[in-house]
Amino acid sequence: MRSTANDTQKVLSTWSPCKHTSPKTARYWFQRFKIWDKYDKGIWMTEDAWFGVTPEPIANKIAAHIAESALKEKTVIVDAFAGVGGNAIALARSGRWERVFAIEKDPKTLKCAKHNAEIYGVANKIFWLAGDCFETIRTSYGEDDVFDLTKMEPYNLEKLYRSFTKYSKEVVLYLPRNSDLNQIARYVPEGQKLEVAHYAIMAASKALCVYFGDFNFDVAEDEEK
Repeated sequence: MRSTANDTQKVLSTWSPCKHTSPKTARYWFQRFKIWDKYDKGIWMTEDAWFGVTPEPIANKIAAHIAESALKEKTVIVDAFAGVGGNAIALARSGRWERVFAIEKDPKTLKCAKHNAEIYGVANKIFWLAGDCFETIRTSYGEDDVFDLTKMEPYNLEKLYRSFTKYSKEVVLYLPRNSDLNQIARYVPEGQKLEVAHYAIMAASKALCVYFGDFNFDVAEDEEK
């Protein structure tokens, strides 16, 4: 079912004219086409989404890394914190997964995500779930040179790792880009390696992902070459 203009007004500000941006979102708005390649096709955003959405080039890179390095028998993937759909859309567009599940608690944000998936032509490839997969709040990740993952709110790295690995040993955590790598290293199984990837746009770090489980990055790197 196609969304109407009235639906748009109920969900969010249109964000089209510059005057609609607040001072804290203005610098993100000026990067809107780096965040969404199809922004001018009618992308929907909430105010919080400007801070949290994964820029499209980064989302595509993460999706490609997961697709290329995950075990072939793995056919289902879950985006536990879908937001306005950046990563879920990239995962669906990769064509790697039989099912992509996307979970989002906030109804307005979920409405945006569904609409954005329509714009990218993958609405029918994503199973949307309205629900609470750990309440999230904004944390000032950029204030410290190294972010202490034991203080991450409302759930720290230990909580996230223990909770998600109960259901699958293949887990990808999108963490603050200045996360303490020594803390992450504590979760490396004895005799094994843990893949940690920084993703950047124009030499500026935008994201850090930790890949737990059986991801074959040697294969992924060969395919990139």
